[in-house]
Amino acid sequence: MAATVEFSLLFSLIFLVSGSVSQNPILPKAGIVPVAKDVSTLQYVADVFMGENLAPVKLVVDVNAPFVWVDCEVNSVSASKQPVESCSLKCSMAKPISSCSRPGGGAVYNSKTCTLQAENTVARMSTSVELKEDRMAIEFWDGTGSGSFAKSEQFLFSCAPNLLLKGLANGAKGMLGLGNSRISFPSQFSSTFGFFQRKFSLCLSPSDGAVFLGGNPFGSEISSSMMYTPLTSKKDGLQEGYYMNVKSIKISGKKLSLHQVGLLSTKISTVVPYTTMESKIYGTFVEAYVRAATSMNLTLVTPVAPFEICFSSKGVENQRIGPNVPIIDLVLQSEMVKWRIYGRNSMVRVSDEVMCLGFLDGGLSPKDSIVIGGYQIEDYLLEFNLGNSMLGFSSSLLMGQKGCSDFEASVMSREIF
Repeated sequence: MAATVEFSLLFSLIFLVSGSVSQNPILPKAGIVPVAKDVSTLQYVADVFMGENLAPVKLVVDVNAPFVWVDCEVNSVSASKQPVESCSLKCSMAKPISSCSRPGGGAVYNSKTCTLQAENTVARMSTSVELKEDRMAIEFWDGTGSGSFAKSEQFLFSCAPNLLLKGLANGAKGMLGLGNSRISFPSQFSSTFGFFQRKFSLCLSPSDGAVFLGGNPFGSEISSSMMYTPLTSKKDGLQEGYYMNVKSIKISGKKLSLHQVGLLSTKISTVVPYTTMESKIYGTFVEAYVRAATSMNLTLVTPVAPFEICFSSKGVENQRIGPNVPIIDLVLQSEMVKWRIYGRNSMVRVSDEVMCLGFLDGGLSPKDSIVIGGYQIEDYLLEFNLGNSMLGFSSSLLMGQKGCSDFEASVMSREIF
């Protein structure tokens, strides 16, 4: 307990002497991590600052991953990193695969250093890694537009071998874990800054977006209109994934006959590019969608991989929220709480004349019946409240005046102290 308090005070003091806030202290409203979509891999890549010189490091965002892992062959995080001992409180927080190594312990897997299992969820690879600590910096937003940086001298992350980078976006050196664990990226910043609630928000887009720790800069107009549904947790391999329960699915207001028993446990993902559904659910969904689309005079055309259902876009009206196509509703705990998906997040334009339904067949026996992919959550504000296990979600921001790409975190114009 004493070590935790000391760490928290150290972190806070570092913040208070950083930038203009040292003269007129203003508690920050949010921590900000800029995110850009990589067009070749469709991954969302975050920019953080790590290592002795706080050099920029690109990490692929995984909303479910339990911690940050980095290729420690990167020069910026190789010189100043320090190992975490297996018998330390920090190691026990990380849920290690190694046991505490003491004389005469006799454990099956003894190690003097704290050992974890890291996973590349894109390539579906995992390996044992060592827990380290090093400097980490992010930008803060104080509500005035001025912003400032703060740094932690003891941020916990794991060092992974270079081979674990397989399949990640060009230039990415690891993964940014936002999962519900004590050493995930948002949990560490929340626990060290007492004025942050234990929550974070995602705002992704086809270009630029951000992860917000604590609050967000979009104002009460959007926050007050958000809907909320319980977040459920489910073990998925090495992760405790974020899930919500879907009661039913509607297309153009008509409920699908899915014949499921109970609720559909639905995972939210930032590494799966498009929503996937178990084969039987997908078959019913596609049949209903095609029926609704043809009633709106949409014309089926030859599908373009990886999509199975495509339409001609000729003559289809385009609005700010996308082409005028059937609306999809994910009905949650009641008919009043539903996630509405418009054409911008259901249709993928593959050419000037063809658009395809951005939902894919997930197979007969997938781990999860439905996985909401990154494309479907773009330009929605999602708030993950880990304190009360609730997910808040806005309607499409494109219905208003701002999208997720309209917020820019101008990190290159500021100095890190």
